[in-house]
Amino acid sequence: MEILVSKVLDPIDIQILDILQKAANISNAELGRRVNLSPPATHARIRRLETEGYIDRHVTLLNQEKLGFDLLCFVFINTDIHQAEQLESLEQSLEAMTEVLECHCLTGEFDYLLKVANKDRRELEQFIRKLNKLGISRIQTSLVLREIKHSTVLPISSPERNEEKIQN
Repeated sequence: MEILVSKVLDPIDIQILDILQKAANISNAELGRRVNLSPPATHARIRRLETEGYIDRHVTLLNQEKLGFDLLCFVFINTDIHQAEQLESLEQSLEAMTEVLECHCLTGEFDYLLKVANKDRRELEQFIRKLNKLGISRIQTSLVLREIKHSTVLPISSPERNEEKIQN
């Protein structure tokens, strides 16, 4: 049985993570070429990064508009629930709603922020009715007119490397 040793991320690990978050379908051979490692060494590093939890999952990002999800919304909600068990139940309900792309617990004026994808206003209305059944005391919905930036890329590469790339 192979034992994977945990260690601090080195510059090659950072490069691998940065490349994979931008192009998850890159081949091991190409990734190895870019970071100057053999394909087996690259594969071993990826496995270690997965095992240690640096790589959460591999996904394919779909085009919302082509699939008919033309109504992207941010829904701010407040609740009067304060008991831990009831809050956990509420959060589980929000997590189970397929329309909810993201759910964040907030400080400030609202308790939660939801990013919600619907196909049309009718679906949004049905979604809001579902929220009302959960004991939500206040809902504020903002419709997205257009998206300026959408990214899942974390800024993990060093700023010096980014400046060098821009200048070249």
